[in-house]
Amino acid sequence: MTFEHSETPATAPAGLFATQSAGEAVVLDPDRPGDGRTLEVLRADPAVEVLDSTPEQAATLAGLLPHAGPELISEPHRWAYYPWRRALVGILGPRAYARVRADRNRNLITSEEQQRLSSLRVGVVGLSVGHAIAHTLVMQGLCGMIRLADFDDLELSNLNRVPATVFDIGVNKARVAARRIAEIDPYAEVRVLESGLTADTIGEFLDGLDIVIEECDSLDVKALLREAARARRQPVLMATSDRGLVDVERFDLEPDRPIFHGLLGDLDAARLAGLDNREKIPHVLRLIDGKSLSARGAASLVEVGQSLSTWPQLVGDVLVGASAVAEAVRRIGLGEALSSGRVRVDVAAALDALTDPTAQEPAPPPSIPADDAAIAPEHAVHAVALAASRAPSGGNSQPWHIEASRNAVTIQLAPQYATTMDVGMRGSAVAVGAAVFNARVAAAAHGILGAVRFSENDSHPLLEAVVELAGGGAATDRLAALYPMLDTRETNRRPGTPSPLSREAADALRAAARTEGARLELVDDRTDIDRAGALLAEADRIRYLTPKLHAEMAAELKWPGQDSLESGIDVRSLELHPAELVTLDILRRPEVMALLGDWDAGAVLGADTRVRVSQSSALAVVVADDLSLSGYARGGAAAEAVWLTAQQHGLAVQPISPPFLFAHDTAELGEVAPAFASSLGDLRSQFRHMTGTRDGEAQILVFRLTTAPRASTRSRRRPLENAVPPVF
Repeated sequence: MTFEHSETPATAPAGLFATQSAGEAVVLDPDRPGDGRTLEVLRADPAVEVLDSTPEQAATLAGLLPHAGPELISEPHRWAYYPWRRALVGILGPRAYARVRADRNRNLITSEEQQRLSSLRVGVVGLSVGHAIAHTLVMQGLCGMIRLADFDDLELSNLNRVPATVFDIGVNKARVAARRIAEIDPYAEVRVLESGLTADTIGEFLDGLDIVIEECDSLDVKALLREAARARRQPVLMATSDRGLVDVERFDLEPDRPIFHGLLGDLDAARLAGLDNREKIPHVLRLIDGKSLSARGAASLVEVGQSLSTWPQLVGDVLVGASAVAEAVRRIGLGEALSSGRVRVDVAAALDALTDPTAQEPAPPPSIPADDAAIAPEHAVHAVALAASRAPSGGNSQPWHIEASRNAVTIQLAPQYATTMDVGMRGSAVAVGAAVFNARVAAAAHGILGAVRFSENDSHPLLEAVVELAGGGAATDRLAALYPMLDTRETNRRPGTPSPLSREAADALRAAARTEGARLELVDDRTDIDRAGALLAEADRIRYLTPKLHAEMAAELKWPGQDSLESGIDVRSLELHPAELVTLDILRRPEVMALLGDWDAGAVLGADTRVRVSQSSALAVVVADDLSLSGYARGGAAAEAVWLTAQQHGLAVQPISPPFLFAHDTAELGEVAPAFASSLGDLRSQFRHMTGTRDGEAQILVFRLTTAPRASTRSRRRPLENAVPPVF
């Protein structure tokens, strides 16, 4: 809550803040006749310095993201007059000023949260340590009105911890703090009580406050303030500088809670007032937890009145306390969890616990196992089984179980590897189909290819494919020609060059899909590719922001030297710059994704997909007309045929699996991403329309095709088990 000087808050206590203008800027609006005349007088006074940086302020406003609306851009500028400086300063209007000044808080504090916090009314008592706290609260936008109370004047010895100057010596401490706040935010509503708190003024000071911060020296006033705040159900916060003690008393939640957490027993303000300074010492030590004081603090306490005139404090410790109190105010203001109690924010102890970050990283293994593609088959049947195991699968999950006998290689769908995106095990069925195609290619090359049978069951196995091996069978030239490609097939995520797809390559890709009973749709128009990139990027953003999808995606990533590389995606294969690779540590954190989801943000999460798709020569979508698991498996065979054919023509291939790919309807999309089912439905509909996919047809897989160097890293495979029968 802010107001201009010519306005008087209806809530201002009558008579209490007679000196309020001593610490306030006078905000003048040129469009008001009275203010306009005042401005003329001030400008004509040679003793008044006139500073106008509104063009720079306006330029900053214009450059904000999201862009400021016309109501802020066109808001009339104001002038702030600072009597103690004899200076007139040009400033943006109140809403624009607040928007710019709080912009660097986002998203540590969201705009909505900032608006809520701007309604808080906070009181600070004791403006030595309290000066840093009040200043921090206003800088961070954690209150709309602040009341300051201190009877004492600033001394030179205060300048070791109070952020004031020699110009302020002899000025009331509360007024010094108010002036500094006004020079940060001339619109801030500040009230100053220079007489300090007494039994007669404490009620009026507290009335209407949401939070009370106590940093005074008097034990009597400390107790009196807490008793009055408790009667009004106002929380009280306090920070002491030694070892960062922060104290919270939630009288707003616990109106019967004893003051000082009961550490003083049944002593109240009246009885404390009757004690002399010597009698107060044990009570003070209980309040500051004397046994936990730092060695230097405890030794200094002994010397107070001897070699020290008063209790020593360091500004670094004061600022740590200000930071902790600011966080407590933010939590209370936003209704976040904060209990009564106390804690030490001990910087010295934290520095004692320094660790070497490089020493914690696991050392890389001395060598990385050889690529499984280098494994030589022992005989023809082994070659068929090995070829099947090298098929692609979503997240390199390898959702199959492969068994070999003298007469057949059997590939069963293994449901334990399914993920949320693998709706109805359809993605796993695609992988099984790709494995079957590889087995056929190897069998054809070895002259032992027989019939292929698919079967489905309601129980295990859900899907089974049998590739029969006929000794001495005739080779199938079309398939056999692809056999050398099995050792070089790879997922290539390099950005690439969007060279136009040749007609020969496009025809070969379509023929490969058609031969396996599917259809290939190519998106090669640059405008359509860009549209598809934006659409797929938004789908990726949803994948990041959906907790279960994000957890599964993070689990897929494997780090050399830390994880087994026999399944999942080796992070090196992402082809990221080292600086980008580091950001994965942030993108893997679920709490970060949760915040981005709450803010409806995270557009950058799909930026990599958008850029890579834009650098494609074409997008290829394999489409099938059979929605059964067997139909998806046959579609997977077609997808593998297209993949191998693309690499034959020198193309780099990257599969893209948006979260909506295997879902057939809204209910299934709701299972994939409950919070984004409608959005995914729209994206699915747009993508299917763009790629000519009709009702009753399944999109098997999406490929990004481009021209690029070979991938730096290939995915590995789990070792074959029970897949090598005796030699014929």
